[in-house]
Amino acid sequence: MHKPRFHLFLCNSFRTSGEPKGVCHQKAGDLLQYLQAEVSDRGIDAIISTTSCLNVCEKGPVLIVYPDAWWYYNLDEGKIDTILDALEQDSPVTELLMA
Repeated sequence: MHKPRFHLFLCNSFRTSGEPKGVCHQKAGDLLQYLQAEVSDRGIDAIISTTSCLNVCEKGPVLIVYPDAWWYYNLDEGKIDTILDALEQDSPVTELLMA
């Protein structure tokens, strides 16, 4: 089994009932599809998962990049492009990291 270099977790505010609710889900819109398409188009060695609430709603939508534990916040398509550009270089975007 191939183990990808990155595992990207996009908060989608899933609740225990399995329904996506909350800030990240409302703000994220089509970010999941955009992220999936960009990772595929760029050939980045990554898998993408959505998560339940990460409890930082005021900073959502949130993306976490593992295994490096880079947390990015207030995502939009432009920030995703910048983050993926950096992942292609195997580095974080320090100015976008959540403090």
